[in-house]
Amino acid sequence: MEGNSLIQIMTTLKFKSNIKCGGCIAAVTPVLDELQEIKSWEVDLQHPDRLLTVEGENLKADLIVDTLAAIGYKAEPA
Repeated sequence: MEGNSLIQIMTTLKFKSNIKCGGCIAAVTPVLDELQEIKSWEVDLQHPDRLLTVEGENLKADLIVDTLAAIGYKAEPA
């Protein structure tokens, strides 16, 4: 039995965002895809708050907010 196994907790976070079109999605895709904590993400462009849903292991809301802010997008926990 291994004594140092890490427990990964799958988390789903939702954010209101200003990602509003296909061009915006194209801009955030490489940035979100390179975060190892994120397993999947999607933006509901039909939702009035442009809901960004992120799933991954041990996710922190600040990571998503700060990452998007660095490239000029806003996200706030929904």
